[in-house]
Amino acid sequence: MSIPERLAESVLSNPRADRVRTVAGLARRSARSKHGLFLAEGPQNVREALAAHLDRSTGTTAIDVPELDALYVTGDCLQHHPDIAELVSRAVSDGASDVPGGQRVFVRLVTDEVLRAMSDAQSPQGAIAVCRVAAQVLPDVLGGARLTAVLCRVQDPGNAGTIIRAADAAGADAVVLTTGSVDLFNPKTVRSTAGSLFHLPVVSGVEFGDLLEVVGVSGAQLLAADGYAPLDLDTLQDASVSGAAAPCDLSAPTAWLFGNEAQGLSEQEKAAAAHRVAVPLYGRAESLNVGTAATLCLYASARAQRRGASS
Repeated sequence: MSIPERLAESVLSNPRADRVRTVAGLARRSARSKHGLFLAEGPQNVREALAAHLDRSTGTTAIDVPELDALYVTGDCLQHHPDIAELVSRAVSDGASDVPGGQRVFVRLVTDEVLRAMSDAQSPQGAIAVCRVAAQVLPDVLGGARLTAVLCRVQDPGNAGTIIRAADAAGADAVVLTTGSVDLFNPKTVRSTAGSLFHLPVVSGVEFGDLLEVVGVSGAQLLAADGYAPLDLDTLQDASVSGAAAPCDLSAPTAWLFGNEAQGLSEQEKAAAAHRVAVPLYGRAESLNVGTAATLCLYASARAQRRGASS
């Protein structure tokens, strides 16, 4: 697809322009907090940000996810990703970029040099979206949720992104990051989510006590992923399939707790859970990465819930 004519008429080419410096500044946490904005870099994040924006503008979704505020893209990116070019064309067409509240997306074609000046990445991939942090209320997000991933002091951007992607793929309803976890809107964390940040509500900076109160009201069971637990995931999955008695039911509404990479879950976090569950290790590995363990736990619950819904 060709570059939309409206974009081709004005190309941002000065890497020292005020707008470029403002966008680049969002790599800093202080600037993100001040403006309520963050960067979503790369084709996949931009693709999903555009799709979420267009869904919101047509009223086809009501999910509380970040809103697209501005988009900066190179001509090469649009040439190599015609699907993104089509989404951009729809976003800049008359009326298509009008969303509830009168917000309108600013889209500008930029040179490679400008994109490098804006980007936090070592190798920018041709597109950067500036997005507005979603205003989310924890009881609203978790009300009625059947499957939730809770990151308790998970501090690595890659691990956080992996768990968010796994929750998205498993059909979870929400992800929660407790205080002490990685900054959700750090550019590295956002890149690692590969667009899943625009698919389901993700709430960060939640006090653990507040989480317990909301989960308690919702009626969901709280399960702690703990490598040293006496109860293992295979036992629960086998019981779910056979209908045998088990300490807990994976098909029930569930919030899974996943702990810090080095320290795991604290004693307080483990004690708050109805059950602690281990992923069994059949080989010689000492442990599993938290992202891998979370993926297995979330899929075990998702399969049990889907099985229960179809029976």
